[in-house]
Amino acid sequence: MIQRNQFALLLSGGGARAAYQVGVLKAITELLPRNHPIPFPVICGTSAGAINATAMACFASCYHLGVRKLEWVWKNFHTEQVYQSHLLPVFGHLLGNQLQNWRSDQVPRHPSSLLNNQPLRELLHQTLDFSRIDRNILRRQLRAICVTASSYAHKESFSFFQGASDLEPWHRAQRRGVKATLYTEHLMASAAIPLVFPTIRLHEDYFGDGSIHQLSPLSAPIHLGAERILVVGVEQPQSAPNIKSGHPSSAMIAGHLLDTIFADTLHSDLERLYRINHTLSLLSHKERQQTQLKRVECLVINPTVNLNAIASDYYQSLPMGIRALMKLLGIKPDKESSLLSYLLFEGAFCQQLINIGYRDGVNRRDEIRQFLEL
Repeated sequence: MIQRNQFALLLSGGGARAAYQVGVLKAITELLPRNHPIPFPVICGTSAGAINATAMACFASCYHLGVRKLEWVWKNFHTEQVYQSHLLPVFGHLLGNQLQNWRSDQVPRHPSSLLNNQPLRELLHQTLDFSRIDRNILRRQLRAICVTASSYAHKESFSFFQGASDLEPWHRAQRRGVKATLYTEHLMASAAIPLVFPTIRLHEDYFGDGSIHQLSPLSAPIHLGAERILVVGVEQPQSAPNIKSGHPSSAMIAGHLLDTIFADTLHSDLERLYRINHTLSLLSHKERQQTQLKRVECLVINPTVNLNAIASDYYQSLPMGIRALMKLLGIKPDKESSLLSYLLFEGAFCQQLINIGYRDGVNRRDEIRQFLEL
């Protein structure tokens, strides 16, 4: 029988698309009493999903309150709360990146990036009380919170986790789990989309978005004891390929790369998990014990609609500086682009994604209830 502390929530990365996850979490509130603690004591997240995961860990004692707080932030978002978006700061940042290339190597440099996300750091400082995590762990309302980032030096996926005292670090091929007391810089590192946002220095190493080297997204929750994992992703349905549009633009290629980083490794990991589960089902109890493998069940929820098309409808809501930058990158309001849906941190767009996530969660309510044994 699965114990309550063996249930886990895994939130994947996806920039502004992560607002969808809030809608799914909101749908689950309707399955729980108002003062109920979080139904998945193990919480793992990557990139923007890491921020959502940590926010939920801070409010593990009251799931309803955590979701309401998270929804309020997302639906009142403005782009300038995540990265500098006015005309002069945007192009001043790009110019500064170019000018520092002429400096001597002995002169300290700031990390190069397309955008400056210092406003996000300030927002996290204001909205998250990391001290609540330890209190929730001591009260056994939370078993572990895990945030994944990618090391540029080691070329490995680092899962920084804060949890119960019996949880041990791990080290496998190209991935490791490290005990840590989480704070803002862990989230900044996990959400540092390559080339878009600057790298972050942690523990004498430089880190970027957790999805880059994350070959096994399910590894962290499994190492933390999970046997049943609810996965909320942000991958939209595949559309029919358009082979008549000519060569893809640089913006389309950038969007394709982000789609690959945020989704493809999860697909392969789920496929591997299903094969292991099937193999275990063919073995006797004694044979299963000898393999040292365990059956892990997953329920995956992804958007049922095209998020790129929705993002195109909100193109004009972007600040002027970002619209000018988007045009330089070849992103236009009449053309869909995955890149736009990752960077469009505007309340109206985020609210739309929350509504879609809520609807998808409600449509799968019975499935979720049975999976979480609520």
